[in-house]
Amino acid sequence: MENPPVTGLAFEWSVCVFVSASTRCFAEMDFWQALRQIADLEFDKVEIWMDEEGSLKPSVVLSNIDQFVSQLRDQTRLSPVAFTLAQDVSNEHFIELCKLCKVLRVTQVNIPSDVLGTPFNSEIDRLKSLTKTAAVEGVRVAIRMERGRLSEDAHTAVELCQAVKGLGVAFDPSYFLGDIHEQVLALVGPHCYHVHLRDSTEKEFQVQVGLGTIDYSRIITVLERHHYDRALSVELMPNLVAQDQRPLELRKLRMLLDSLL
Repeated sequence: MENPPVTGLAFEWSVCVFVSASTRCFAEMDFWQALRQIADLEFDKVEIWMDEEGSLKPSVVLSNIDQFVSQLRDQTRLSPVAFTLAQDVSNEHFIELCKLCKVLRVTQVNIPSDVLGTPFNSEIDRLKSLTKTAAVEGVRVAIRMERGRLSEDAHTAVELCQAVKGLGVAFDPSYFLGDIHEQVLALVGPHCYHVHLRDSTEKEFQVQVGLGTIDYSRIITVLERHHYDRALSVELMPNLVAQDQRPLELRKLRMLLDSLL
């Protein structure tokens, strides 16, 4: 008897991947208003951006997680899929964040790596401590790939993942366009825990959807190869697009990603 066709594998994988939006897209808004805006744009999953200089301060939320959970459940139907920290937090607050994740059934926390110039071994020690803490609550930790930090170099980010068991990357292709794009995709694919998306060019970090060079289909193909089954999260930088234009940009990118899945 012949083996069944394998075409269903791609379908099975695509069902597991989902599109979300980050509250960072509306960072200047009140957090609860941002959630309503995202829900109005027909997203059903949200990545929660926490920033000590923003409307959702981790120090405030993590000092009373029961209150935050109650308010979140009362005010939105959106399902949180990840927490992303703008800055490093204390060990005590990170422990509380992992407890919050467990209550909300969130399995992903994205954190900044340390700044450029930090000794590699000290960063390994820090990340080992964080991943060990998170694992107790069933939470994965990923380092954001961003400028000015150790993770701005894809090779360094992957070396950190190889040195720290359980660590992954939150991949942002907008930082890696042009000739290095394919190399970076192949390098980070096996270590990818989260993805941040917008449209970009080599010269402009964020442009209107459709005017950039981000190859979403190619990114998804590489992720599929590594059985990625997590979020494709739309993250617009609010300082790079007017607030009244953001809803349209989010809607366009959501529809585009949905069509590719």
